[in-house]
Amino acid sequence: MGFGLKIVIYLIVGYALFAGAIYMAQRRMMYFPAKHLPTPIEAGLGAAHTITLHTSDGFDLIAWHIPAKPEENLPTIVYLHGNGGNIAGRAHRARPLIANGYGVLLVEYRGYGGNPGVPTEQGLYADARAAMDFLQTEGTPPADVVLLGESLGSGVAVQIAAELGRAGTPAKALVLEAPYTSTTDVAAAVYWFLPVRWLMKDRFESLDKIKDIATPLLVIHGEHDRTIPVNLGQRLLAAAPEPRTGIFIPNAGHNDLTAHGSDGHILEFLATR
Repeated sequence: MGFGLKIVIYLIVGYALFAGAIYMAQRRMMYFPAKHLPTPIEAGLGAAHTITLHTSDGFDLIAWHIPAKPEENLPTIVYLHGNGGNIAGRAHRARPLIANGYGVLLVEYRGYGGNPGVPTEQGLYADARAAMDFLQTEGTPPADVVLLGESLGSGVAVQIAAELGRAGTPAKALVLEAPYTSTTDVAAAVYWFLPVRWLMKDRFESLDKIKDIATPLLVIHGEHDRTIPVNLGQRLLAAAPEPRTGIFIPNAGHNDLTAHGSDGHILEFLATR
C-alpha cells in the first residue's frame, strides 16, 4: 500500500471517528441546563408560585406561575426559554410582563433546574404540552395564551402553536425571539464539514410547521446574531401565514435583544392583539 493511500485512509478513518463522536455527544452540545434552581424570591420574582407540571410520559416538573390580573383581562404568557441556564435566569424577562398585568408561566424543561429526565426534542414538546394542560385546568384556554419562545425554545413554541392551530383552538399570539427554520440548518452553518442532516437527532423543524400556527406572529431577531443567523428568522417569518410582524434589529446579536428594546416591542405587539 502506497504512502499516499495510507494518508487518505487515515484521514477517512479520522473523519469517521470525529463524526461519530459528534453524533454521540450532540445532545450535550445542544442542551446546557443549569441544575440548581433558586426560589422565586431569590431570583427576584417574588410574585411567582412554584407549581408542578405533569407530563404525558410521567415526569413531574417544577415551573413558576404568576396568574394574570383578573381585572385586566389579559392573557398569560407561556415562556419557553433557550438551551442554556434555567428559568431563574429569565426572571428579568417576566417582570415587565407582570408589571403590565400579564400572567406568566415560566416553563422549566426536564433536566433543567433540578427537574428529572434528560432534554430531547420530543421531551421538550411534552413539557410544553403539560404547561398548556395546567393552564387549561386553571381556566385559561389556548385563546388566552401567548406562546413566547426564545432561541431553542422558539422551536417548542412553533410546535405547540401548530398543534393548537391544527386542532382549531389557536393560541392568542406567538412571539419568537431569534428563531430558526430548523436546528439542522443552524448546525449546518457551523459544522459545514459534517453531514449534520444525517446525524441530527433533535431537528425542531419549525419551517415545516409554521404554516399551521393560525395565530398572529411576531418575530424579533438581531441582524448581528452569530449563533442563529438572521436569515433563518427571516425565512421562517416569510413562510408564516398573516398576520405576521418581523422586527430585525440592526445592531443586536443573539443574547442582547433586551438591551435593544425587545421587551418594549413585545408589549407593543401584545397591546394590539
